[in-house]
Amino acid sequence: MSQSKTILPDTDPPLSPRKTLPTMYDLPSEDPEEPGLPDEFHDLQPELLSRTFRSPLYQPNRVFSGTDMNLYYDVRHPLWHKRPDWFLVLDVPRLYDDTDLRRSYVIWQEGISPFVVVELLSPGTAKEDLGENANSDPEAIELDTLAENTESQTEAETQRNGETLTQETPPRKWEVYERILRVPYYVVFSRYTNKVHFFKLEGGRYQQQSFNPEQPRIWIPEIELGLGLWQGEYSRFTRQWLRWYDASGNWLPTDTEQERQLKEQAEARAEQAQSQLRQVVLNLLQSGMDTEQVARLTGLSIEQVQQLAGIANS
Repeated sequence: MSQSKTILPDTDPPLSPRKTLPTMYDLPSEDPEEPGLPDEFHDLQPELLSRTFRSPLYQPNRVFSGTDMNLYYDVRHPLWHKRPDWFLVLDVPRLYDDTDLRRSYVIWQEGISPFVVVELLSPGTAKEDLGENANSDPEAIELDTLAENTESQTEAETQRNGETLTQETPPRKWEVYERILRVPYYVVFSRYTNKVHFFKLEGGRYQQQSFNPEQPRIWIPEIELGLGLWQGEYSRFTRQWLRWYDASGNWLPTDTEQERQLKEQAEARAEQAQSQLRQVVLNLLQSGMDTEQVARLTGLSIEQVQQLAGIANS
């Protein structure tokens, strides 16, 4: 692990933050003691979100999505970070400085906070993910009961020579997303019950958004896309997934699905054209023309005419 940069004193004129503050190259990118129980779903669901995000308002090279990546948010405590299961940032280069893959996302270097954060409920993180809403959510209570040592405190207490000391510790996810980063949209999804919570920042606080329980969706006008629960197969596993949809309500395809759709459409057009040509040949032959005449008229070879006629008559 590399050492963090020492924050240098102010100069006149001030130096660039890239010269005075820690960058992603200086900060650790992994934390083996991070709470939660990562599983295959924690890989697949974020992957599907990234592969189906295509806003008509933003070019792909001006959008960044991070998965299980350290998000550093407080320059006064440069090692403090959260690790969202998935987050989306708009109007930033896809690559760091347009040249390098990101190791982490450092707010004071990037200058732009995430626009959407998605957390996937896990045993031990439900109270962190849902904040004050966890107290009224039976699933959150049950999940956190299953995990040991899940209670995150605002102050850590230690004992030394019989004296209780306090030590400042990072705030919870909810406070970071709502009050520090002010992330406009926050989504919490449970794969255990397929229950989703949509929160929108209104008046400086997260307000839970209502939706049709039979069709859990939320429209996000700032990106002209919606996010909802889709029932289908992804990576050979059928279940409910969070997925993006367009203004017409159509689920956006992944790149692989899009290629398959284009191939199927091309094959359908070719088959239709072949069927139409076959019918033309059949009509001409039925009108009394011989195969040579039909070939000259249509630009086909005699063999092609005979083949089409044979298929049409079979």
